[in-house]
Amino acid sequence: MLRILEKIQRIGIITEPLPPLAEPSLAVIGEQLKARIGERFKGSLAIREVDAGSCNGCELEINALNNPWYGIERYGVHFVASPRHADLLLVTGPVSRHMEEAVKRTYDAVPEPKLVVAVGECACNGGLFGVSYASCGKVSNVIPVDVTVPGCPPTPAALLQAILVAIQRAK
Repeated sequence: MLRILEKIQRIGIITEPLPPLAEPSLAVIGEQLKARIGERFKGSLAIREVDAGSCNGCELEINALNNPWYGIERYGVHFVASPRHADLLLVTGPVSRHMEEAVKRTYDAVPEPKLVVAVGECACNGGLFGVSYASCGKVSNVIPVDVTVPGCPPTPAALLQAILVAIQRAK
């Protein structure tokens, strides 16, 4: 143990610089999101996430929205367990035949005005699964979709941007 500590003291901390962000500033997107949520949803947007048969790559990025770096809750967005409390559905994955009815029921349970965002390549266009005996394909084959977020998986910044676009398109 002492040998490792002596080496650390002798060499110091070696880190790489952060790569430049190619995406729009998170603070700018976040402030726009907060303003739109304040106008249209009285300051709070409730999201229900539905996994319709994905590989969980998109769920990892959705979960990253709650970490301290993205901190989506500071903009007035929170995730809820019941679709009856939700304003927006985030649906991931191609809709498997076993999840088709569950996705329809979840959509029906969300009160009006409801927004749907399809997250990831599989939700947007069926991905490599497409329509088959086990898959209904893209989410829009089962329920109406307002915004799609391509990517496998899409970045949390792209998800924030898609939520903002969905809110701006809301009536």
